[in-house]
Amino acid sequence: MTAIVLVQPEIPGNTGAVGRTCVALDMELILIHPLGFEISDKRVKRSGLDYWPHVRLTEYASWDAFLAVREPRPDQLFLFEEFGARSFYEPDYPEDAFLVFGQETKGIPKAIIERHPDRLFKLPMRSEVIRSLNLANTVSAAAYQALRGRI
Repeated sequence: MTAIVLVQPEIPGNTGAVGRTCVALDMELILIHPLGFEISDKRVKRSGLDYWPHVRLTEYASWDAFLAVREPRPDQLFLFEEFGARSFYEPDYPEDAFLVFGQETKGIPKAIIERHPDRLFKLPMRSEVIRSLNLANTVSAAAYQALRGRI
């Protein structure tokens, strides 16, 4: 099953909105600590509305803990960064893909990118004046693309 992985998210409202998307698409939400907020934060639940209890949530203390437990194959990992070499339209996403997103202000930590440099993808943008999209919007676009043809 496809999962969304948020690495050290900072903004509770984004995480809540992503959780809501995960419920809509029957995806697991994986949070990699440290978080920039408490998961019990009412702003998370406000964004996730009354769907938050339905989020299949898994948390890991670190990226290494996630790797140790889940043991993802290289072809399962899709790291989304504004400077990714390939468009998110290019790959064929396996049903058990992990769609990985970083912090709202810093992106995916450099150490993770360096370990998986061939797994970087981006959402194409037409305008040169914008650097990135909101995390929740990016996750939604990527999730629907990954599930294209299966929903």
